[in-house]
Amino acid sequence: MNEFLAMGGYGWYVWMAYGACALAILAEALALRSRRRRALETALASGDAVSSGDRR
Repeated sequence: MNEFLAMGGYGWYVWMAYGACALAILAEALALRSRRRRALETALASGDAVSSGDRR
């Protein structure tokens, strides 16, 4: 298992790259959730019709 994690001496680089990618995906998902919530609040405040399927 240690040999697999070390990946021939490149383990640190490989696992940091995976971590950075996972962090970027998580940040994008959170930002998208925030933007969606803000857009729904704006639409509701301005009186635009929002179907019940769009509210979460």
